[in-house]
Amino acid sequence: MDQSILTSYNEAKKLYAAHGIDVEKVLERLAQIKISIHCWQGDDVQGFLFKDKELSGGIAVTGSYPGRAGTPDQLRQDLEKALSLIPGKHKVNLHAIYADTDEEVDLDELEPRHFQSWVDWAKEQGLGLDFNPTCFSHPKAADGFTLSHSDKEIRNFWIKHCKASRIIAEHFGKELGQPCVTNFWVPDGYKDTPVDRLAPRVRLKESLDEIFSVEIDPLYNIDAVESKLFGIGSESYVVGSHEFYMGYGLTRGKAICLDAGHFHPTEMISNKLSSILMFSEQLLLHVSRPVRWDSDHVVTMDDEMLEIARELVRGDLLSRTNMGLDFFDGSINHIAAWVIGTRNTIKALLRAMLEPVEELKRIERVGDYTSRLALVEEFKSYPFGAVWDYYCASQNTPVREQWLAEVKRYEQEVLSAR
Repeated sequence: MDQSILTSYNEAKKLYAAHGIDVEKVLERLAQIKISIHCWQGDDVQGFLFKDKELSGGIAVTGSYPGRAGTPDQLRQDLEKALSLIPGKHKVNLHAIYADTDEEVDLDELEPRHFQSWVDWAKEQGLGLDFNPTCFSHPKAADGFTLSHSDKEIRNFWIKHCKASRIIAEHFGKELGQPCVTNFWVPDGYKDTPVDRLAPRVRLKESLDEIFSVEIDPLYNIDAVESKLFGIGSESYVVGSHEFYMGYGLTRGKAICLDAGHFHPTEMISNKLSSILMFSEQLLLHVSRPVRWDSDHVVTMDDEMLEIARELVRGDLLSRTNMGLDFFDGSINHIAAWVIGTRNTIKALLRAMLEPVEELKRIERVGDYTSRLALVEEFKSYPFGAVWDYYCASQNTPVREQWLAEVKRYEQEVLSAR
């Protein structure tokens, strides 16, 4: 390790130790956190099950940066490169359309064998896998409705697909020895104001109840349900609103998924985390960066990202929170997007862990709000960067922006040939 990194780290340790913070224990804890890295950033949400399909269901990717993955092997190769530049051991999040098979198979016919190459790869890499049914970009979702569709035949197709997805997820969990989080999001909604808001929600509840009627071992699969405020084609009404899924998750024992981009543009989710986890055993957190609306920009270490991290750390909520990324930016290098977003998420958690949480709680309890404000503000300029550099070096990953040169080299040697 570079001596300057070690020297800066040791000096930082002394400063944090003065406030009772054991930096080495912090790094041990940080290394245990798994971020679920979404595969769909690598190929602009195209997938491999259906060729030449068009994105629909409120999904849109802007930009045409060259070199996106066109095969499962290419996507796995790109993920390996990204993971080599990110400290820690993590998970990869798959959508159903990323099945690796030569068979002509529809979504409702998928089985674990169609994803066996992903399982084998994850074992080799020491990774976990998460999963999502793909309830969009399909002829049976062309009118913007799936599990709440008024046509029972179409509804049954999506129910069958979601049931198959849970079986696939259970297989992932058994094979990899860690739970697979299976997240259910559907695009269902109206562009303009509906007359009947209730009926679609009744149908969605009934569909979900049927999907979850099949017992799946929670040791291997964790079900999560994800809300949205509005989207393309559902600007006026979304069936699966936050209130709908909060009620459904709490009454059915399902993890509630909060996506940072699925709320009002001025609404922050950091303030919701502790409230949800008072009543729910687990939470799924999709880290994204909304700009104006759910435009899924690459995660930056902005104020809300830092507040999310602080809330999880200060409330000791990390052990019950499954963290994943959800953005898709086709305007920049696909691998760089993964690296930037994941490293920023981990850095935000590190910054939160390097605060004197117990000291801050104590002075808050006694009403010393002056000291609370002073310490919170002073710790914003404490040398967490020196600790981050040491952590990256100790994990055999690049320090600071050194990773960018490696991505540029990979772009020249690999991506440019696609």
